[in-house]
Amino acid sequence: MFTQGTILILGLILLFAGSAMLVEGAASTAVMFAVRPVIIGLTIVSFATSAPELLVSLVAAVKGSGGISLGNILGSNVINIALVLGISSVIKPVTIQEQIIKIEIPYMILISFIFWLLCMDSNIGQTDGFVLIFLLIVFLIYGVITAKDKNSDTQIVKPSLPTIIKNIVFIILGILMLSYGANFVVREAITIAREIGLSQTFIGISVVALGTSLPELATSVVAAARGESEISVGNVVGSNLFNICLVMGVVGIFNPMPIDTNLHYFQFPFMLFLCFLLGFVAWVNKGIGKKVGFLFIILFVVYIAVSYIN
Repeated sequence: MFTQGTILILGLILLFAGSAMLVEGAASTAVMFAVRPVIIGLTIVSFATSAPELLVSLVAAVKGSGGISLGNILGSNVINIALVLGISSVIKPVTIQEQIIKIEIPYMILISFIFWLLCMDSNIGQTDGFVLIFLLIVFLIYGVITAKDKNSDTQIVKPSLPTIIKNIVFIILGILMLSYGANFVVREAITIAREIGLSQTFIGISVVALGTSLPELATSVVAAARGESEISVGNVVGSNLFNICLVMGVVGIFNPMPIDTNLHYFQFPFMLFLCFLLGFVAWVNKGIGKKVGFLFIILFVVYIAVSYIN
């Protein structure tokens, strides 16, 4: 148990160190090329922090552990909104720009609803996988089209070679540290959870989901603390989109699997409820304050408690 705890701590250190480097490299890149920071958060950062979900879910599906695979995605998306944005806004209120409120968040809600509809037949197949990948491609095309920061008053200055190299190194090292850190945390957390005697589905919803969401948590908290609210929000919204479209899309195409019908009674509706709640709060307040942050954290506790009881 001492060895498992040591590796767990090492994984956490790698996660936070990696997130700090990734945020710095991504933010610097956005400034250099006058790219909307949210696009960096929605694409590069989101893909990097969703890598653990992709790896864990695909391996779990191949090994026949569908409960862990789907539970990981549902749990991760709930955690991204309830815990990641909750903690980020408690540390420092998060502001959300109008375009994110009108386009990116609604698209996340739409994708979440479509994903639930595709799972209604209690199966994720190849057709479902291709549909999800197509929806991701549409989102990425939108990201490329809207990448230019129209609100930026600064003109693009040709970056120096050392600056470009530094940003690339920071992003690559950040991604590597996040991947290894998440792997250490998830592996040891699953071992400890199994020794306690938790069910496979609950392990996927809680332990694995929390472990694979640590990169999002670490990255968004660091971004929020540094005043990079757009990267923080973009990371969560983008990560939820990548989790559904990329992760479950790949799983559906290469390893179709059955869906536990019990997930339709609470986990799917709760994920969609949180998406709508985020959209409503963003529309009304143009951001997330500390009070709403605490509410999100409470909802996370409720989600875990109900999932455990069920």
